[in-house]
Amino acid sequence: MLRFNFCNLITKTAVFLVFSICSCDNNTQEINHINNENPQPVGMASDLRMIYTDSMKISAILTSNKHIDFTNLTFKYSEFPEGVKVVFYDKENKQSELTSDFAVLYESTKIIDLRGNVLLRSSNGAELFSQQLYWDATDDWIFTEFPFEFNDDDYQISATRLDANKEFTKFKTGNLTGKISIQESKDSIK
Repeated sequence: MLRFNFCNLITKTAVFLVFSICSCDNNTQEINHINNENPQPVGMASDLRMIYTDSMKISAILTSNKHIDFTNLTFKYSEFPEGVKVVFYDKENKQSELTSDFAVLYESTKIIDLRGNVLLRSSNGAELFSQQLYWDATDDWIFTEFPFEFNDDDYQISATRLDANKEFTKFKTGNLTGKISIQESKDSIK
């Protein structure tokens, strides 16, 4: 006949719990270190299409094959590791287009870091090409310290360093080379 010894069961359970509790260390710091070394995203999306509006009008449409959201971290950001395409619409609904192989959007600064075959085509046909470009979404300003090429009807410019508004009506560069069209008036020299 099997006898159940309640006191013996309690004693064994108590001993097991004491050993289990004593053998565990507080690994909170180690776990935090591992998480900081290998941050995990709060979300991921495929075949993404984001529409930005201003006063009920579409101002931009962003598309990407992959989006990884790290806005759960202290310094919030989102990655587009397979590239990004953004179509901008101005007040007259004219389109400008921006593409790159990789992009990072920094949430707090609203700066987008674009890398790899960055191409910006404005609505008037101007093109800017670089391997890296920052875009300040708040001020609609672009800048880089990398070499770039700019082409439109009047200019063919290559330079290192660019600081410009997105319409290219105001810009500064480093040393530049290229061609600039100059129209000579007939009455200047006889």
